[in-house]
Amino acid sequence: MPPIRRRLTFTGSVQHVGFRWRAIHAAQLYGCTGWVHNEFDGSVTMEIQGSEEQIDQVILAVGRGKYVRIEGMECWSIPVVPEERGFRAER
Repeated sequence: MPPIRRRLTFTGSVQHVGFRWRAIHAAQLYGCTGWVHNEFDGSVTMEIQGSEEQIDQVILAVGRGKYVRIEGMECWSIPVVPEERGFRAER
């Protein structure tokens, strides 16, 4: 099954709680690529690529963080980036 790519924006208690670290770890664990970034408004943006199941597993893993509290999530389907490798935090 070909990969899909999603752009996600998370709101709630998502900055300074290990969200990006958990996202990197979970994406590596489930074989996803992409990036995660803290926004100035307190939200976190993530672009993630993999199967729908892999992406769902990453989101669930991040949401289980001890101090993470996702109150809202917006999701858009975007074009796949075929040459992308790895998952990273962007500043």
